[in-house]
Amino acid sequence: MDTELLIKYFARIVTLLLVLPLHEAAHALVAKCFGDDTADNQGRISLNPFVHLDMLGSFLMVFTGFGWAKPVDVDPRRMKNPKAGMALTALAGPVSNLIAAFAAGLGRACILATDDGLKAVYDYAVFNEVSMLYCVQLLLEFLMLVNIGLAVFNLIPIPPLDGFNVMRYFTGPKVDRWFYTHYQQIQMGFLAFIIILNLDIIPDSVNPLLMARKGVYELMWDDLLYKIPAKKWGWE
Repeated sequence: MDTELLIKYFARIVTLLLVLPLHEAAHALVAKCFGDDTADNQGRISLNPFVHLDMLGSFLMVFTGFGWAKPVDVDPRRMKNPKAGMALTALAGPVSNLIAAFAAGLGRACILATDDGLKAVYDYAVFNEVSMLYCVQLLLEFLMLVNIGLAVFNLIPIPPLDGFNVMRYFTGPKVDRWFYTHYQQIQMGFLAFIIILNLDIIPDSVNPLLMARKGVYELMWDDLLYKIPAKKWGWE
């Protein structure tokens, strides 16, 4: 197994143990801020991964790069403002992923702005020499990609993903009824869509999830964080 593939899997394990718990704890914390302590009473405001992990979602996270944890139980009847509370509770998860991606990218940018970091990348590119610092910056890059991918995936406006409850803030009861009336068909179609994506039937250039992830990555890295090492080494 080559270095990049090994680090890619390691990044997925790190995401599973650190980032998915952050995602679910963010849901629970925002729900409590709006008055619903259901998840808090279940111990979900915690970064302990074993409180949150789902067996199938964990397996898929490691081997496909996307997955999920156990859903956080939320009771909108206990919220002070149920409509806004449900939307912001849902939004908290993807936002936590974007924050994690930004933190990973910032760490990578700072490494590349050092003499040792630049040398590590140069040695790998020219001499195929793998150093610990090269592995760290590559791990941070993969963590950026995995977290952006999770944020994009979770914002798809289909139940039970977070994007559905965000969308519901802007729609009315008719939309809710349509989704719940056709819930089974939507779930089957969505499952088929995910299977097709993982079979690589759709080229990356027209894969909507990969295109969205690429766009957010370019905005975060190319247009923002890359400027740190670029300014240091005069690449601008």
